[in-house]
Amino acid sequence: MLSPSSAATVRATLPAVGAAIGEITERFYARLFAAHPELLRNLFNRGNQASGAQRQALAGSIAAFATMLLEHPDQRPDAMLGRIAHKHASLGIAPEQYEVVHEHLFAAIVEVLGDAVTPEVAAAWDEVYWLMARTLIGLERGLYEESGGSGTREWEVVERVPETADVITLRLRPVDGGPVSGFRAGQYVSVGVDLPDGAHQIRQYSLSGAPGAGLRQISVKRIEGEVSAFLHAHAEVGDKLTLSEPYGDLVLEGGSRPLLLASAGIGVTPMVAMLASLTADGHPGPVTVVHGDRSPADHALRADHELYAEKLADSACHFFYERDAADGARTGLVDLAGIPVPSGTRAYLCGPLPFMRAVRAQLIGKGVAPADIHYEVFGPDLWLAS
Repeated sequence: MLSPSSAATVRATLPAVGAAIGEITERFYARLFAAHPELLRNLFNRGNQASGAQRQALAGSIAAFATMLLEHPDQRPDAMLGRIAHKHASLGIAPEQYEVVHEHLFAAIVEVLGDAVTPEVAAAWDEVYWLMARTLIGLERGLYEESGGSGTREWEVVERVPETADVITLRLRPVDGGPVSGFRAGQYVSVGVDLPDGAHQIRQYSLSGAPGAGLRQISVKRIEGEVSAFLHAHAEVGDKLTLSEPYGDLVLEGGSRPLLLASAGIGVTPMVAMLASLTADGHPGPVTVVHGDRSPADHALRADHELYAEKLADSACHFFYERDAADGARTGLVDLAGIPVPSGTRAYLCGPLPFMRAVRAQLIGKGVAPADIHYEVFGPDLWLAS
């Protein structure tokens, strides 16, 4: 909770800070990488930095956090920051790194806002920063304790399966031969690769296999990004990759409530893992499966998608393709208009932001409570940022 004096100052200056937050975060990252170039080479996603997506996500999260402190001072921010904490934990972020961020972020604020940053204003926003940072540090500490540490392990590719023209599945086994910890369906791992220019880049990939298996399974779509292109070109059986422990807050909750799993494109990966888990657990409630893609040939893991759904006691699949729809699939974008959504449904969404926003709106229109709609964004969470 902000102190009363800081709350008043933040409320008064939030419009000015919010208007300049994009420029502030741009200056922040420029300063940070000038002082610590190794962070851009070996920690931050260079693609997201080049596109500006990471700056937009940081700006949005700071503004949203400050607004929450003002509008809901009696609420803990854990839920809002939990997603960020999971991503940080998958990257092995340490408490001392928040000091480095603080130094360059506040220098950027002064550069942009100049004389408007009085000692009183600086103290108030310093309080906002450390409330956010200490909450994240505490959440990350708890995640590290649950997973057994913040380190990575070396894993060997034991199988490479082409799923579609631009998606491959990699199955991996730990090189040290040690036990493979369990995970919750919907979670992801960070995968680190050494690129030809010497950089060690890290990306998150959802686990697309069944929880409890002695292997890790990820399915990777070839996109413009450095790591996915590298994996498609170079990850062969016998090659080694570094993986984090599983993290992520888009996970199935227990019970027998009706579920709806909606995905588009490579967003299918956590949904297949969820279906595998539901099948293994004998989920008794209704499960509605919805997926949108360019065509059946582009639908990665389609056989698993259908097979797991068929094994459930009460399920229905609804596939939408932009072209070549057949075998009961529909042509066009995902449309829930003709799909029954039982009362009390809990929904899980994964795919491009426009898809998830459209599905969320349709679900709310069908009476699904907003609190029962959960989502995963691949990359910086620009939904939160907006």
